[in-house]
Amino acid sequence: MHSVEFKRKLYKRGSSFETTIPMPLLFALDKDKKHNVIFAFDPEANKWYLKFEPTKKPSIEEKISKE
Repeated sequence: MHSVEFKRKLYKRGSSFETTIPMPLLFALDKDKKHNVIFAFDPEANKWYLKFEPTKKPSIEEKISKE
């Protein structure tokens, strides 16, 4: 099995840092929809994993209840 690696820079933005997600990792996503990227750390394996989930649009009731 081939090992694939991606290197990305961290960019300072205000009091936090940002990075980009390489397009090859997004091949299975519907690019017309918005997604959240979940960074999951496995302490036993000492590895980070990326998961993607569709962004849930709040219903009109949820928007009103927040106000």
